[in-house]
Amino acid sequence: MTQATALTSFSTKPTKQDPYSYQVGFGNSFASEALPDTLPRDQNSPQRCKYGLYAEQLNGSPFVTPRAQCLHSWMYRIRPSVAHQGFTKLPDNPDLESTFLLLNPKVHASPTQLAWYPFDIPKDTISVDFVDGLKTLAGNGDPTFREGLAIHMYLANTSMKNKAFCNNDGDFLILPQLGRLDIQTEFGKLMARPGELVVIQRGLKFKIMLPDGPSRGYIQEIFGSHYVLPDLGPLGANGLANARDFEYPLAHFDVDQSPWNIVYKLCGKLFNCSQDHTPFDVVAWHGNYAPYKYAMEKFVSVGSISKDHIDPSIFCVLTAPSKTPNAPLADFLIFSPRWDVANGTFRPPYYHRNAATEFMGLIYGVYGGRSDSFQPGGASYETGFCPHGVSYDEFEKATESDLAPMRVHEGTIAFMFETSMMLTITDYAMHHSGKLHEHEPKMWDDLKAQFMEHLDEVKAELAAADLSKPASGTRF
Repeated sequence: MTQATALTSFSTKPTKQDPYSYQVGFGNSFASEALPDTLPRDQNSPQRCKYGLYAEQLNGSPFVTPRAQCLHSWMYRIRPSVAHQGFTKLPDNPDLESTFLLLNPKVHASPTQLAWYPFDIPKDTISVDFVDGLKTLAGNGDPTFREGLAIHMYLANTSMKNKAFCNNDGDFLILPQLGRLDIQTEFGKLMARPGELVVIQRGLKFKIMLPDGPSRGYIQEIFGSHYVLPDLGPLGANGLANARDFEYPLAHFDVDQSPWNIVYKLCGKLFNCSQDHTPFDVVAWHGNYAPYKYAMEKFVSVGSISKDHIDPSIFCVLTAPSKTPNAPLADFLIFSPRWDVANGTFRPPYYHRNAATEFMGLIYGVYGGRSDSFQPGGASYETGFCPHGVSYDEFEKATESDLAPMRVHEGTIAFMFETSMMLTITDYAMHHSGKLHEHEPKMWDDLKAQFMEHLDEVKAELAAADLSKPASGTRF
């Protein structure tokens, strides 16, 4: 009889594009140590930690949160976070916004569809890192309300050096569009390429390096809640984004006693905290409050295999609840390669008016029919109940083509930030980016009233059904 026992739990293997290994499983309680036997046994806060490390707990939810929703981690580090030299206020970033009420003169309401050409990366004559390159496009609420969200671009050409960032306002969902991000966090390292998402929760310190040079990408920031996997309902246990495909870092620490600056974002304001040691000195950690990444190519698409459409919520990767029951603060949806096989069906997205606000971006590929210039690195916006749908050319192709099984969105990942909230648009997006253009209404001009070409048939049908006498106010 042959037997074998695993030496460790499963972790991913490094690749040419990603030199790091990861633990897997969305929302798991993990344990990781860069030095053997540094995690305390049987307790979290021993009288003395091994090697003179300091125990520090990070709470991502209130202490009294029900256990199923409780988020926290214990870290065992060379210096505790409290060992710093104080805070100083930094100059405001004029393109970074956090208050989205119309009382703020720097945000605006738009009833019409808007779009942006790809946003420019900074010229190489100035150095702009991830933090300096944050540009807010739209949002709702305010972080002081603990309810709302913000949508940003990051436009950077320089790696962060002895500098880290800590967002006290909300969770970042980061989508690289151009160039990989080499992200160092207190919990370890993650490499994210275009096609992957990274979530870095509120209160975590991180720095971003640019291994491929200048970089551009999208960020959704949420105030007040955290991302979770959507419920699957009748789909059962499997499908959409599977929990096992989410990857969490392994413990990694640096021995570095040189000066560092930590930039904190609090209520949309920036503050600098100086210290004489690296913030990335966590030798071991355990818990369920840690950053993670997900490769969107792994998404398991579902759809109709008979007729008609299932609503686009079937493309939801992550969702974040709001304070209103059954109304999400934010849904993150993707549109990626899949089969379309519906019979007797208008296959493109149907014309509709949606209670939700939609903000779209394109990571790579081509997403036809959305607007006249929807390109990777650009964006598109529609407020709630704004009518939208494909152009006449797309409509004509969809109504006249043979409905054979076909692949759609091949070589493409587009995404949507969808929210039940109303968004306002920032000064940067409306006036300063230089990339704004309204959707061209002429793209729908050819959607004529084809019904009028069939009036003789309609009258004959009405007469045959003895309905030819018009109702009050109805004329043909």
